[in-house]
Amino acid sequence: MEKIVFEKNDIRNYVKNVIAEKIEKLKNFIEFTQEASRDIKKTPKYDSMREEMQEEIYQMQKQLGALNDLKRNMAKVLTNSTERIQLGSLVITNKARFYISVSLGEFFFEGDRFYAISPESPMAKKMMGMKSGDDFTLNKIHQEIVEVL
Repeated sequence: MEKIVFEKNDIRNYVKNVIAEKIEKLKNFIEFTQEASRDIKKTPKYDSMREEMQEEIYQMQKQLGALNDLKRNMAKVLTNSTERIQLGSLVITNKARFYISVSLGEFFFEGDRFYAISPESPMAKKMMGMKSGDDFTLNKIHQEIVEVL
């Protein structure tokens, strides 16, 4: 993998923005579904439809809670560079790029693929405390840490 300079703070801001956008979309969906639910005629014929919509609203509110947790957890993510991998580290291996922050999964930033992973994930746990030049194997995949930002 060729050496590319990444600005960790830009990646952190990007992840925060993705979470904020997801929260906003979900709030809009919840509001739309609540309005639609109120518009359904109050007759026994439509009770099951209203119940399904209420269940959908409940599920979206649970998702919203999880997204708000991600947003809160992003506030704890460090921005300073360190030699050893910790919360907030941007880890470049010979196979992938990992941002140890929150469990957001795969995302693309400026054309490059990254994985935002939680410090509790098996991958992050395996890498914690390591530094450039160290290597590890997880799920039979061997990786070498090229750079820690």
